[in-house]
Amino acid sequence: MPVPSSTSSPRPANRFDRLDALRGVAILWMAGFHFSFDLNHYGLLTPVQHFLSDPFWTLQRTGIVSLFLLCAGLGQAVALEVGQGWRRFWRRWAQVAGCAVLVSAGSAMMFPQSWISFGVLHGIAAMLLITRLAVPALQRATGAAAIPLLFVLGGLAWFAPVWLQHPFFNSRWWNWTGLVTRLPYTEDYVPVLPWLGVMLAGVALGLLLLRHRRGWLAGTVPGVLQPLARLGRWSLTFYMLHQPVLIGGLLAWLAFVRV
Repeated sequence: MPVPSSTSSPRPANRFDRLDALRGVAILWMAGFHFSFDLNHYGLLTPVQHFLSDPFWTLQRTGIVSLFLLCAGLGQAVALEVGQGWRRFWRRWAQVAGCAVLVSAGSAMMFPQSWISFGVLHGIAAMLLITRLAVPALQRATGAAAIPLLFVLGGLAWFAPVWLQHPFFNSRWWNWTGLVTRLPYTEDYVPVLPWLGVMLAGVALGLLLLRHRRGWLAGTVPGVLQPLARLGRWSLTFYMLHQPVLIGGLLAWLAFVRV
């Protein structure tokens, strides 16, 4: 996710509009999903929805997380290509990790029995570190073969929990690995495995596109889609604010109609 940039009209020279717009799609999809969850949580959906078991909702969650991590991988490919320094990487990583801590704290207040110990921001923070360290080393060691190898490694990461799961990893101290035999009781869970596979595939796809179809990422988008691109540039800010705003609005509306 990019560092929030200016909202003025000129397009920043270093932006990848189409990638930003794709990230904006993920943000809006996520917001719609969370708003539906909030409506259900406060008893405003009829019939009551089962977000943890109904494929209509579980498949959407998988799609949303996959799109977020794919975009994160594409963004890492861009960062590697433009030679992003460690200082800028650590600054952005600290923002993501700090927001993950805030999510844990906020969820502990709202859902004390199912608070989020390793959700999507926790997962992104861990996976960003892994890709930042591993991908350049793989490129130096294998050259052009790094791209197909990243796709292979991504596939191995995706299936690793099926092959390597063990009860040892079921505790909160170790379930971040994803090698669990039972899913934890939590409001959000995005462990390193299998989801690192999606980010690695995103990095590989990004490197491939930058080499052969750069315009698919860097090209401009039509004016009607520019709001999506702007939203994608503020993805972390939007992520942190949307639920407090949605829940606060619902609570205010419920208080009003019950007067």
